[in-house]
Amino acid sequence: MAISKIEWTESTWNPVTGCTKISSGCKNCYAERMAKRLNMMGQLNYANGFQVTLHEHVLEYPLRWKKPRTIFVNSMSDLFHEQVSDSFIYKIFDIMKQAYWHQFQILTKRSSRLIELASRLDWQKNVWIGVSVENEAAKFRIDDLKWVPAAIRFLSLEPLLGPLASLNLSNIDWVIVGGESGPGARPMKEEWVIQIKEQCIEQNVPFFFKQWGGINKNKTGRLLEGRTWDAMPIKLVDLEEEIEHNKSLHLTAIPLRSIAAGELGR
Repeated sequence: MAISKIEWTESTWNPVTGCTKISSGCKNCYAERMAKRLNMMGQLNYANGFQVTLHEHVLEYPLRWKKPRTIFVNSMSDLFHEQVSDSFIYKIFDIMKQAYWHQFQILTKRSSRLIELASRLDWQKNVWIGVSVENEAAKFRIDDLKWVPAAIRFLSLEPLLGPLASLNLSNIDWVIVGGESGPGARPMKEEWVIQIKEQCIEQNVPFFFKQWGGINKNKTGRLLEGRTWDAMPIKLVDLEEEIEHNKSLHLTAIPLRSIAAGELGR
């Protein structure tokens, strides 16, 4: 297990490492920088640098972690990369099914392959799926995501490289926004972030502001309009606990978005 510094998760699990660039959001990839550093440090899983590599020996790690946690799957790659075989993706989904006490977060830029495979994958309630959208040119990924029968669908608008107006957030359960960080970081304008935040509020979707980014993201911080924005979709295991205490509620009848907004019990 790797404890994660990413603000919206707890741990990372990387049965796949390495990737290739497919859109403007990939230009200053943090995972590529990290992989090169780990390669120089002699980390065996990064012996191939940032080439796509499958790690069979890592597959069963989540089964060993007995304490429930939120796990970002393949933070150092893209699960739906064309060099990751269908069979290996099936194995990862099988592990997530077995490790039902964890919640898994998958994030991809390859939404076309995602929807090709979606009907063949076992979408357990503990598997969240998201797409990265950095600008208007990548908004098609949102429409692709809506075809996926996952319990929670989310957007990572990071690195946000331009305004995203007229977002249709129907069937989207969570929105994360963040600026690019590290060497060569491209700037993110405050009005872009506020525009997205207001759309989330209007459409009743939890909004999470991750960071302003820049060369030193710790210096720029993550305050927006004088406060942090840390809303998340309700975890289904938490919802089940609520239902256990109130038998009049039914899981299939409660909109996740409404519960995340605090409407449970009203």
